[in-house]
Amino acid sequence: MDNAFYDRAGAEWWRKDSALSLMKACVNPVRVAYIRRKLEERGIDPAGLAALEVGCGGGVLSEEMGRMGFILTGVDASVPSLRVALDHSRAGGLSIGYAGGKAESLPCRDNAFDAVFCCDVLEHVGDVPRVISEIGRVLRPKGLFFYDTVNRTLFSRLVTIKISQEWKRWAFMPADVHVWEMFVRPAELRLLLAAHNFEWKEHRGMEPGLSAPRILRCLRQRVKGRLSYAELGARLSLVESADMSIIYMGYAIRK
Repeated sequence: MDNAFYDRAGAEWWRKDSALSLMKACVNPVRVAYIRRKLEERGIDPAGLAALEVGCGGGVLSEEMGRMGFILTGVDASVPSLRVALDHSRAGGLSIGYAGGKAESLPCRDNAFDAVFCCDVLEHVGDVPRVISEIGRVLRPKGLFFYDTVNRTLFSRLVTIKISQEWKRWAFMPADVHVWEMFVRPAELRLLLAAHNFEWKEHRGMEPGLSAPRILRCLRQRVKGRLSYAELGARLSLVESADMSIIYMGYAIRK
């Protein structure tokens, strides 16, 4: 897995016509709406609550959570991404703390946070049980853990590996950004959560709001230069779904 891609990408986190901009355009709207809804259902006002984003990258999700009212800290192993995140948050008038560190060994004290977000990260780490253990360590009792990741299915191999990375006719991400064998099945994650003192609550899927032929047509137009990444992101925005065969999200509570 080429996690060094995130070091090389740098400012592409916030450049509209870049592969990384798809995270903000396609994925953020659905997961932020999900987090907001679950907080409202539980009667939780995020204003003033301490929150951590594990694997924050360039701060694309951290800024959304900061605007929601959380006192946000972001941790990431990529120093170039952290520099981008810090500069962008300051330029936007947001007070977000960023720190270098790996998900397997968070630079945070025990019981420090009311909520932890770990999105588009679990499929990139070498020791998922250790990451879940660390998140449990830094969460306060009754703290919320929100996450999303990629399921390990034959369909996710086709879509996330072959179409998205390898088959040049449609590919929009560099090769080896994702490795299929590192994807985490929902049942596996539930077992890990239970083993690390979490009460699992729910899983929901994400899928594009377009039919498969239209998606492939959009991807092909991007390869041919007829669509920018920004235009592609606007067309491929994900929606919440019961289908968890590719991407799924969910949350759990620390007991």
